Amino acid sequence: MEIKKVFIAGGTGFLGYYSALKFIEMGASVDTIALPNELNSLDWFPKNIGLEFGNLFEMSDEEITKLLSKQKYDAFVYALGPDDRAVPNAPAIDFFREKLVKQSARICNCAKSAGIRRCVVMGSYFAHFDKLQNGKLGEYHPYIKARTEQETAVFALAEPEKFDVMVAELPYIFGTMPEREPLWRKSLLEHFDGMKSVVFPSGGGTAIIDVTGVAEAIVAIAINGKSGTAYPVGNKNMTFKELITLMLRAANDDRKVVLIPAFLCAMGAKKNDEKLHEQGKEGGLNNQKLMTQIQNKKFYIEPQPIWDELKYNELGFNGGRDVVESIRETMQRCYPERFTK
Repeated sequence: MEIKKVFIAGGTGFLGYYSALKFIEMGASVDTIALPNELNSLDWFPKNIGLEFGNLFEMSDEEITKLLSKQKYDAFVYALGPDDRAVPNAPAIDFFREKLVKQSARICNCAKSAGIRRCVVMGSYFAHFDKLQNGKLGEYHPYIKARTEQETAVFALAEPEKFDVMVAELPYIFGTMPEREPLWRKSLLEHFDGMKSVVFPSGGGTAIIDVTGVAEAIVAIAINGKSGTAYPVGNKNMTFKELITLMLRAANDDRKVVLIPAFLCAMGAKKNDEKLHEQGKEGGLNNQKLMTQIQNKKFYIEPQPIWDELKYNELGFNGGRDVVESIRETMQRCYPERFTK
């Protein structure tokens, strides 16, 4: 389908921003909405992206539908919601259902009411592996359970010849953007501060991709995706030892990555969960089960079949920037003090 005009919910965020740039590169025009508190902090934002201010989570259905009816949009991209780093009040599933399931279904339904034909929702590759395990991951991880439920909720909105809905299941993503610090230092590497070696469960690995590869996937899904389909997105697979070693070296850190049995890591992680529970909090991922269900498994994605289905060759796509080089650049942005002359 030809896409001439797109609205991106979350277009000033990391993934939405690069998706907007790719749509524009492909000849489409793009509009987005930013939170009101961003009004004075977006001087860097490209002037060729239409920008309004408001909070979609707080706007009524009527207000959102009116916003999305101002132009005749061909596609709507949903790039909102918390990720697995969020630590809400317990039970966490209530928070993630509200933010990921209910809100995405409500807002995407407004896009449908506005007459938009194509909808792409950014999700998580954890949902892909949860489905492969018949929901076993969701039993222990509220974030993953909500991501799987999100897919069910948005697919229920699909209507033949009227509203197509697709989901991009995204893995670990690297890259940088203007005025924002990458998440990797605080979300992963700071956990190893003070350790002589980086200790990690043995046996695990993950799919990874540069943010430009995510943007290509979003555009390709919008144009060629099949309604009701979740597309696992990836570019390269690495063991966690390879990935973390590469990140450390790129950050001028010569520590070794030491692999130990997952159950030993789980013992320490259990204490973190207990501390959260004492505070009335619960993480999106259960730290103990994270060690024995995810970080010691190879969550790999073979990208070529997806690229073929989405007709990457016809679109001139190649899966995005080299992710190894992207990791190097990302780490330099995470630790600028180590690269100051």
